[in-house]
Amino acid sequence: MFQGKLESGPRALGNRSILASPLRPDVVDRLNSTVKFREPFRPFAPAVLEDKAADYFTLGQPSPFMSIASGVTPLARDTIPAVVHTNGTARVQTVTHQRNPLLAEVLTAFAELTGVPVLINTSLNVKGKPICGTPEMALDCLEASGLDALLLEQWWVEKS
Repeated sequence: MFQGKLESGPRALGNRSILASPLRPDVVDRLNSTVKFREPFRPFAPAVLEDKAADYFTLGQPSPFMSIASGVTPLARDTIPAVVHTNGTARVQTVTHQRNPLLAEVLTAFAELTGVPVLINTSLNVKGKPICGTPEMALDCLEASGLDALLLEQWWVEKS
């Protein structure tokens, strides 16, 4: 997903993000081997609708900047193991319609399809490259990686 202004700070928070289903058992291996080109042990973080966070995480507070590690609930362990670290925690981003309307809409739509308001959220880049700062960089990332598609502002771009 590429939208709006480039975020500052250590995390992609929905403006320059690769989003993936945490429900697929092979998603972590696929992201690590064909998209991020990184070590297989590195975990991915979840983005969750803030009003549903307590169902999956023991966070107890908002975490809009993905800067707090939280314990996970049994529901998270059973449903979204792709975002649970080996120590039983997750670095959670809570999302509201007020802070990021498009990411909240995507999470809501995913929840309507699957019953789960959580997606993997990792930065829109590949190993050794900066986070995509321009539409051209985002399109290059799509082409050079195992990504299937890119939401580029209001356009949906698929690989041919």
